[in-house]
Amino acid sequence: MYEAKKFESIKELNGISERTMTEHYKLYESYVKKFNEIDEKLQKVDLESANPTFSDVRALKVELSFALNGIKNHEIYFEHLGGEGGKPSGKLLAQIEKDFGSFEAWQKDLKATGMGGRGWAWLAWDWKMERLFNFIGDTQNTYPVWNCTPLVALDVYEHAYFIDFGIMRRDYIDKFFENLDWSVIEKHFVELGV
Repeated sequence: MYEAKKFESIKELNGISERTMTEHYKLYESYVKKFNEIDEKLQKVDLESANPTFSDVRALKVELSFALNGIKNHEIYFEHLGGEGGKPSGKLLAQIEKDFGSFEAWQKDLKATGMGGRGWAWLAWDWKMERLFNFIGDTQNTYPVWNCTPLVALDVYEHAYFIDFGIMRRDYIDKFFENLDWSVIEKHFVELGV
């Protein structure tokens, strides 16, 4: 059974209201609840009925990935919010500058990625090419690219910003950058051992 984590970022942030963060966290909790429900149903499903056109196995497996990725995406998102923005330092900043030309170029690219995405934008480490990329993920269960580790998760579904920003996604993304906790992101990057 999966249990919802608690996050210090579920509070009033710089330009993002406590209501938005609280409602957003409730959505995360609903993914946890739904994942557990689907996982329990999968323990009882008739595996012999599996069929690519339609079967309970297929339906449950597809929705399990949606719920589980909804959990994981939001855990990355909530964990690295609540900081003071700015820039990273050390190895992460050096890698961003190497792969994007400058921190500002990376930020501009992630903002464009977020504006172009329907659900998520990520900064991720690609293990095969050994570099950072910004990726779009349109739904919870479409990851950017296989063999990548996400480091920054920018939720651009309307639920992440509509209460505070209406349709002004660009303004929300600016506030997202201002609330990043780079120490969390740098820690995860260092843990990769690249």
